[in-house]
Amino acid sequence: MIPTAFEYFRPANLSEALALLEQYKDEAKLLAGGHSLIPLMKLRLAQPQYVIDLGGVKELSYIRESGDHLLIGAMTRHVDVETSDVLRQRCPLLAETARRIGDVQVRNMGTIGGSLAHADPAADYPAAILALGAELRAVSTRGERWIRAEDFFVDMLTTALQPGEILVEVKVPTLGPRTGTAYVKVAQKASGFALCGVAVVLTVDPNGVCQDVAVGITGVAPKAYRARAVEDALRGRVVDASAIANASEKATEGIDPLEDLHASAEYRAHLARVWCRRAIEQARERV
Repeated sequence: MIPTAFEYFRPANLSEALALLEQYKDEAKLLAGGHSLIPLMKLRLAQPQYVIDLGGVKELSYIRESGDHLLIGAMTRHVDVETSDVLRQRCPLLAETARRIGDVQVRNMGTIGGSLAHADPAADYPAAILALGAELRAVSTRGERWIRAEDFFVDMLTTALQPGEILVEVKVPTLGPRTGTAYVKVAQKASGFALCGVAVVLTVDPNGVCQDVAVGITGVAPKAYRARAVEDALRGRVVDASAIANASEKATEGIDPLEDLHASAEYRAHLARVWCRRAIEQARERV
């Protein structure tokens, strides 16, 4: 449980961090909250020669309003997302999702950017980020680019970030009228990771007809995904118990659920259907 030897850097700003990453390339790893990288290093599953600690890059920790969007710095800790008055009022789904991550110690150290860049298939944020239609800003010494959430998660522990890029910001829309959201999950008891987590953003008209809906699911497949079949089944219909139940049956349509020591593929598929229904019901109640 002792890492291999490495050289440690703690840059004071983003420019310094980018320069170090450009210099050491694949031999370097970025350290955010440390809840993923440090255990991997202790098990020697990751053996970077250089560790670049972003904890000193204070410019990447913020939550700001920008028109009809909210901007969240990648080094913003889970506890700050959870307790932000701005997020609770204008994008409560993110605050609710952060509240369900791990435990107090994890939430006090872990960061939204670190979680998203690690892309654990059982992490909580990806479901909410997908349901919100978020965009993520990546920066390198070559410039910057915005990446849609649906394009960001490529595979298990794999994202669209290119060598030399650092995820610096997450942009989410503020919610409009007659919109309800929810994040629910079944957690693995020891770790708190999701065996199945479902995030929903639901907008209905005054007659209860679904105008728009987005469903993000994590913990079930090698990467978090949008449950398009569920969305298509709900859109344009009155969101009643029957419609919700029928749509939720499509939660794993086109998906091959994971199977491991924690849950069989059949059980994960069952959880996806049940918790999809519960998440939509909860979002409907909050409209």
